[in-house]
Formats: sequence, C-alpha cells, structure tokens
Amino acid sequence: MDIKGEQRPIQKVFCDDFVLRVPHYQRPYAWKLENAQELLSDLLAFMGGGSTKVDELPPYFLGSIVLVKDDAWPEAEVIDGQQRLTTLTILLAALRASTGAAFGSDLTKYLYQPGSLVEGTPDQYRLRLRDRDAEFFREFVQAVDGPAKLKVLTREIPDAQQRIRENAMLFLRELDALPVERRQRLASYLVRRCYLVVVSTPDADSAYRIFSVLNDRGLDLSHADILKADIVGKIDGEALQKAYATKWEEVEEEIGRDAFKDLFGHLRMIHRRAKLEGTVLAEFRKYVVDKAPEPKKLVDDVIVAGAWAYDQIRRCSWDGQSDDATQAKIEELLEWLNRLDNEDWVPPAIRIMQLSADATKVLRHLEALERLAAFLLIKRSNVNERIHRYANVLEAIENGTAIDAGGPLLLTTDEEKQLVDALDGEVYLEQKVRVYVLLRLDRALGDKGAKYDVDTITVEHVLPQNPRDKSEWLTNFPRPEDRAWTHRIGNLLLLPRRKNSEASNWDFGEKKKRYFTSKKGVSTFALTSQVLKETAWTPDVVARRQTEAIDTLKKVWSLK
Repeated sequence: MDIKGEQRPIQKVFCDDFVLRVPHYQRPYAWKLENAQELLSDLLAFMGGGSTKVDELPPYFLGSIVLVKDDAWPEAEVIDGQQRLTTLTILLAALRASTGAAFGSDLTKYLYQPGSLVEGTPDQYRLRLRDRDAEFFREFVQAVDGPAKLKVLTREIPDAQQRIRENAMLFLRELDALPVERRQRLASYLVRRCYLVVVSTPDADSAYRIFSVLNDRGLDLSHADILKADIVGKIDGEALQKAYATKWEEVEEEIGRDAFKDLFGHLRMIHRRAKLEGTVLAEFRKYVVDKAPEPKKLVDDVIVAGAWAYDQIRRCSWDGQSDDATQAKIEELLEWLNRLDNEDWVPPAIRIMQLSADATKVLRHLEALERLAAFLLIKRSNVNERIHRYANVLEAIENGTAIDAGGPLLLTTDEEKQLVDALDGEVYLEQKVRVYVLLRLDRALGDKGAKYDVDTITVEHVLPQNPRDKSEWLTNFPRPEDRAWTHRIGNLLLLPRRKNSEASNWDFGEKKKRYFTSKKGVSTFALTSQVLKETAWTPDVVARRQTEAIDTLKKVWSLK
C-alpha cells in the first residue's frame, strides 16, 4: 500500500499541486455555527495581538485529510477532510471580501486556479464540493461577488447549503468587527502558519481503509458516513453511484442526521439478533453488508426502507392505508412506545411497520409489542433480558409466528400474572415505571386524545409519605398495614407541575382544595379528578381505587 503523508501549510494545499474534489457519495456539509466559531476563535487566539512577524507566530494544526491522488497529477479525491476544507474555503472567501481590494485580490489564488494555455489547464476552483452543492458553493462562496450575493439570498435551500450560508455570514460578521489590519494579519497567518497533514494514496481501497481507521478511532465522521463510502462506492457506474448517493442523502436529510445514524444500530439488531459485541460499524459490515446480494438492493430494501419505517415510528405516524380508527390506534401505540426508557423495542417495531400494507395486521403486532415492552419495563428487566427477548421476537416476525399461540411477542400466562402482581405492588418506588403506568391508566380513564408533557408531570401521594403526628392521616390510617397503601396506584395521582412538599401533608380537605386543583379549580388528569370527588380518604377508598385501577389496566393490556 503506497501511502504518503506530509504536513503542509494552507498555501501549499490550496495551490496548483491539488485539484480537490469531494465525491458524490460523501456526506453533506455538516459544520454548525459553534464549530465555525470555535475555529475562528482558536485562530485569533493562536495568532495573538502583538507585532510578532507572522512567520514567527506559533503554528496551528488543523488535523488531517485523506486523499486518493496520484503524485503525477493534481487531481485529488477527498475521502476524509471535506468539512475542514469547505470551512477553510468559506473563511478564505470571507477574508477576501473583508480585507480590502488589493489584499483580497491576492487571496483569490487560494480559491481559484486560472487556466494556462501553455500548461493546457482549464480555469477551475481549488475545491469542488459534491454535485448537489457544487454550483451553490461556486456562486455564493468561491466567486468574487459570492459573499455579497449570499447576504441577500432569500430562497429556501437544503440543510448543507444553509450551513454554508450561516457559517459564511458568521465569518463576515466577526471579521467586520475587527480592524482591517487584524483581518489582513489573520489572512496571512491562516495561509502561512496553519497546517494540515495530507495523507494520500493512489489506491482508492487503501484510502478507504485509512479513512475507516481514522474515524473508527473517534474523529468526527459517524459510522453512517463511513458505510456510505463503503456501500455507494461499490455500485457499478458513475451515474448509478450519483443516483444512489442522492437517494441516500435525501433520506438522511428527511429523517435527520442523528436519527439516520441511530438507524444503523437498529438495522444491525434486526439482522444480527444479538447484543452488540463490537462496534456498530464492524457488526453492520459483517452481518448486513457482507450478506447483502448487492449494494443497490442493500440501499433500497434495507437502509431506505428501514429509514421510512423508523421515521414513522419516531413521528408516531402511520402513513399506510387504513380507516381513521385503526390509524389512531396505531399512532397511539407508537406514542406509548416512544415514552419508554429504552429503544430496544425499535428493531421489532421497524419490522412490524414493514410487515405489509395491512393496517389491521400492523395494529395487532404493535398492541402485542407495546404490552411486552410495558411488561419488561414494569418488571425492570435488564438490557440483556430485553435484547434476548426481542431477538426471539425478530426471528418470529420473519417466520410469521410472532403473535401465534406461544409466540414470543405474546405474554405467557405466568408473565401476565407477574405483570398484574407488579402493578398491584408499590409502583411509586420505580420512577420510570410509575409515570408510564399512571399515564397509561389516566388515558384509559379520561380523554383518549389527551396529550401529556412528561417533563412537567409529577406523581403525588394522597396519603402523604410522612404524615405528621396527630394528623387526620394517622387517624384514618392508624395501623402500619393501612399505611402500606402509600406507594400503590390507588393512593397516587398526577399533577401537571411540582407542588410545595410542605403542603403535601395538609389534611385531605385542604389538600384537595389547594394542592390537587389548578387555578381554575379543576384538574387536567382523570385520575386526579376522581380523587377530588371523594369526600374522605380511608383504607377502604384506596382499596376500591386500587381494584378499579388494576381492572382498567388489565383491559388496557388485554390481560386475562
């Protein structure tokens, strides 16, 4: 493997030695304002404010880039480093626009290479972005009048181009706040004392291996970016590569970059059906990529199809054909699943959403999945237990037996008993369990379309946890076994905000009036409204409410 690596100042990167090209299968430009601000702040800090000659200032290291490049030719394909190269180009363009005509004109050579009749070279820009963004970048950044046009641009543009615009505007604003002499000094410092390590090899496979090693060790590309290079890069024909790169990017933009990255972990589980033992990247390659018949089918049938299913799950939406009632039930179940404290249920949900266009079939499977997920939550099953169960569920979904008698998506008779026993116990003591269970109960008792802001909801006791001596509470609940009701569902209710803990010990009548109601004198929760109707709070009242709550929850989860 012929690998060459050398440290170069920016003036020796944006020069005639390199014609930098970002291949179409690379990820979009992703640097945010804070990334660009940090770069500019660092450069100004390293440059300092003294009168030291630029060539004597401390150098600034910008990291490494990986190129596919033959030493005999300037053409270089950027495998890693396009984010830094793009941002540096934006900064050079902003400096050109803000350092005065003569100084700015001299900076053009770092953005643009004039053609030569003698050498037979065409006019060309130093850096060409992927096809989707190249024309925008030329017109609004690299061209001499680009920044001025960018300032008045009002049309809607894709996310990558919006980030380019935002970072360019940031640089222009920050530079305008500096004296012209300091801007000029920054331009000189950038091109003469800022360095990149340029790693190049004429072999594309070698470049990808270097790229993977660098990013597997924690640099800023995700496994989704690396897999894009792996998978799309293997498709035969440049036109097809471009088409599939576009398809990949459109899906990534549609569902969001973070969600798209998470998708690969869920797809890995669908195909591996076991706990992650290495990295998502390594296992996705081994159990998904290596077993796919060919890359186009992998993109279409696994990644894109999985992304649309995952997007519906995250949006709590069913996009298929169904009647209104069935759609509403599907979307409500997805809402409950998304309230869980883990995402181990997501891979089975993806496969369920892909089962068929039959909404009724999807609904039956989601009902069983939410019941199973609630059982695993309420029983506080650990991650290994959850993954083992969901692995069996995934296999059964593929075999079409997930909700057959004895199928792993259904609870056994013993598991149903365990669930009811847990619901009949001290639910309050598990924070994530109590909120989920009480919201599930409240929805069943009240407005089926109610929406909850979980971040502001609190679970409160009617019988206080620590009643005062000689209080009404100790009169009504005199024995230790009476106060054993404290943390059970029958003694609990929901409030939309946290109350003063001191007030929680008020006697029942005062507590109802001042603690359990809103300023309008009513409660937003069905559970709490029920409590307000009680005239006294005794063990018999709590026992009755407990029985009613358990019966309701049995119906919610269709427990025998």
